[in-house]
Amino acid sequence: MKIDFMSRRFIAMISSGALLLVSIVSLSFMQLNWGLDFTGGVLVELGFEEAIELDEVREKLDEKGYENAVVQYLGSEREVVVRVPPLADVDQSTIGNQIHRDLEEVYGTIDLRKADFVGPAIGSELTEQGGLALLIALISVMIYIMFRFTGKFALGAVAALIHDVIIVLGIFSLMRWRFNLAELAALLAVIGYSLNDTIVVSDRIRENFRSTKRGTVIEIINRSLNQTLARTLVTSITTLLVLVALLVAAGEQLRGFATALSIGVVVGTYSSIFVTASSLVTLKVRSEDLELPEKEGQHAVS
Repeated sequence: MKIDFMSRRFIAMISSGALLLVSIVSLSFMQLNWGLDFTGGVLVELGFEEAIELDEVREKLDEKGYENAVVQYLGSEREVVVRVPPLADVDQSTIGNQIHRDLEEVYGTIDLRKADFVGPAIGSELTEQGGLALLIALISVMIYIMFRFTGKFALGAVAALIHDVIIVLGIFSLMRWRFNLAELAALLAVIGYSLNDTIVVSDRIRENFRSTKRGTVIEIINRSLNQTLARTLVTSITTLLVLVALLVAAGEQLRGFATALSIGVVVGTYSSIFVTASSLVTLKVRSEDLELPEKEGQHAVS
């Protein structure tokens, strides 16, 4: 069965536009729910005498007034790292010791191994560096695609990548999920994943433009998308299976990473089919744009 993808491109463009608009509005007014990696806070490493449950520790910290605390295992079920946001009107250097004392009232003797405060200046620097990393990745992709294909393909590829990144960020903003360095790493992975899909589709479109002498641009692009569809879906499904396993079994530490990457895989698969290909139709790509350069002296030999 052949699917006429390009006949649905206007519906796809409207859907993408709506998602982008909602994401941009949310990012502009609600912004991201920055995690402790960006906002700063207190980090405490504790050693318990017996294995403990993380949910129970979080509940006890909530009762003591430490809201939005992040609690994770560190090596074993007796070693725990606790991270809490900065508290207003409190000497931040004393919070780690206070957390230690509060938990000792519940669990008995606890070994305080480390108590550090990360200031907001470091968080601001991480935010700037993270944004710069995304910008460099997008520029690098554009340059690479321009050399491998043409400028029109580069614009389509970068449009798809920007589309994917903004929608993932928008969903995190709307859902108020915490955004830390792990989620930033997932965004960079989304760029790489989406780029791989885009290159596969673009390669097939270029091959068909060069080998097919008849047929409209839309017919050639539809044929190319159908030829790569099975590969695209198999890659996406197998990747999602791994990510679902991470969501189920990896715990809180990797949940945000797996969530961001799962959303990115779904959106990236969609954008490699519709956004990239629709951009080529809009930019009026022609077979002349993709012809192999003639070798020097070829006309003379002919």
